[in-house]
Amino acid sequence: MATTRPIIIVKKKVSHAGHHGGAWKVAYADFVTAMMALFIVLWLMNSSKQIREAVGGYFKDPSGTSKMVGTDQQGSGDNFTLSKENMALLKEQLQKSIRHLSDFDKLKNQIEMTVTAEGLRIELLESASGTFFEVGSPKPNQDCKELLTLLAAELGKLPNKLSIEGHTDSKPYAGSANYGNWELSADRANAARRLMQQNGVRPDQVAQVRGYADQRLRTPGDPLAPSNRRISVIIQYVQITPDEHPAAEETSTKSTANAGERN
Repeated sequence: MATTRPIIIVKKKVSHAGHHGGAWKVAYADFVTAMMALFIVLWLMNSSKQIREAVGGYFKDPSGTSKMVGTDQQGSGDNFTLSKENMALLKEQLQKSIRHLSDFDKLKNQIEMTVTAEGLRIELLESASGTFFEVGSPKPNQDCKELLTLLAAELGKLPNKLSIEGHTDSKPYAGSANYGNWELSADRANAARRLMQQNGVRPDQVAQVRGYADQRLRTPGDPLAPSNRRISVIIQYVQITPDEHPAAEETSTKSTANAGERN
């Protein structure tokens, strides 16, 4: 009688963990990071010189305290260069800052900002009821100090150069035979420069200090009008050099080459 063999059933447990692990996710993340870095480098290579300097300045000095580039400071001048394209934006931001003055309601009609061919002109105009300097003196009063201090804190963040002007009315100066409106206008402009440099404007930022006496009257029809007595702060445009516009330069080169081919 033949013996039957026992039936042996072997059960194998199959694990799919090895086929669906997370290693591929790490590799994919590395790939995406590398691509992002590549695109950033390509973008920087085609950016303006100032953007490249700002990005480089951030990695060298993240706090932005050494050269005021790549900073995280807030304000109208933060990473802002005044050019003809963004003039209106800076004007609007400065006007918002000035509204925080304690005596804004009293001074709002004595502060004017105008876009000119030279840059943004900020004028502090005296009136019959409000002045910025003591009578016949280059010493600024409290209103003038408060306003210039606020402007200095904002303008000191800009890379733009500044010009400061002093103007008087046509009333003869009665203080001294050797001191007149020419000296007074220049001394008031210089006093404004000194105050602004003590409160945020960099030592090398002021390019010019001018005294015009009564030679550039704001109200020529009324040489004695109080508004002729004023301090003007001009934020000059930054001069853009050709190497800061590689795209435009490349277009110009192609146009020249095409013209040569047509010839």
